[in-house]
Amino acid sequence: MTTEATLPSTSASPTARQLWTRARGILLALLLLLAGAVAIAALRSGAQHGRLDPRSADPYGSRAVAALLADHGVSTRVVTTLDQARDAARPGATLLVAAPDLLTDSQQSQLRTATTGSGVRTVLVAPDTPSIGRLAPGVTADPELSFETTLAPNCPLPEAQRAGTADTGGIRYSTTAARADSCYPNDGLPTLLRLPQASGGDTVVIGAPDILYNDRLDKRGNASLALQLLGSRPHLVWYLPSLTDDSAPDQGKRSFFDLLPSGWLWGTLQLFVAALLAALWRARRLGPLVPEKLPVAIRASETAEGRARLYRKANARDRAAAALRSTTRTRLAPLVGIPLSRAHTPEALLPALSAHLEGDGQSPHDLLFGPPPGDDAALVSLADQLDALEREVRRS
Repeated sequence: MTTEATLPSTSASPTARQLWTRARGILLALLLLLAGAVAIAALRSGAQHGRLDPRSADPYGSRAVAALLADHGVSTRVVTTLDQARDAARPGATLLVAAPDLLTDSQQSQLRTATTGSGVRTVLVAPDTPSIGRLAPGVTADPELSFETTLAPNCPLPEAQRAGTADTGGIRYSTTAARADSCYPNDGLPTLLRLPQASGGDTVVIGAPDILYNDRLDKRGNASLALQLLGSRPHLVWYLPSLTDDSAPDQGKRSFFDLLPSGWLWGTLQLFVAALLAALWRARRLGPLVPEKLPVAIRASETAEGRARLYRKANARDRAAAALRSTTRTRLAPLVGIPLSRAHTPEALLPALSAHLEGDGQSPHDLLFGPPPGDDAALVSLADQLDALEREVRRS
């Protein structure tokens, strides 16, 4: 009985343990990053819940203002649609728009039309460009924010004089209106404007919402200023714009990229350009190839064995047969007097080879230029026949 020797495996594929050892650091870093992002999102979402909502007792809510107004006999009604806000724009009411920038261009124009000449006081909280131009014509927002939050009134407006210093610093404004009250200036530009109307109503623009927050109401003159601006009339309509308002024009179906802020798109583009430049930098060769000695010497038999295993794993019998035939033709050409440049041309190699053979056995054409073998046994038989052909030519 014959025993077949088992060759040691020469595979260089990493094991599952090696893959886990290499990847566990990266996976741990990704998990920590994901956990931190979730924690930050949870904290931020909790702190911003009910922002400027008179029903919310959160730090950024406005329930305290509504309670103080109720103590002074002012009723507060919360509305979330433009139609409700327009219906409430009547004499004897104050209309507070908590987030003017969330309104569409059409909604802003309709709201301005409804409040003009109605005798209502309209309070706009931190409107920015371009909504300020539609809601309060003649007023523009300065692109530079006021980083000094606590400011002095410095204006003859009675409400500001009685309140004193307040946290109005934020967006600064400029106006061309002749009778406007410009209060709480910072670097020459006011952060609170009052624009009177001929009908008895007016428009008040506040550069920051801080005086309405629960956690800032007891600071300085914030409570006094908020009560005077919102409590001058017996009814307060608190307008919280909603994204589900039917008055908003149908924007149609928007893609995922339409929902991303422009800053994310620009940031992604910059990262893509940086990655492209890095790839070009690493792929560029700064000169001719330099030969380098291998750190270890590899025997030719091991290289041949490894290549043969790759051929077998890929089931590439056609490539293996082509390599065997090409090598045999290259070795036979000098033996029969054929230049190497014509070793792979049947018209040149086969006639010269026939002169050195006795004529028995398989045709040289089938051996050297035939079709690929159909199975592994035929491939082994082809290799044996090619060796026999080369030995016979050498003997002759």
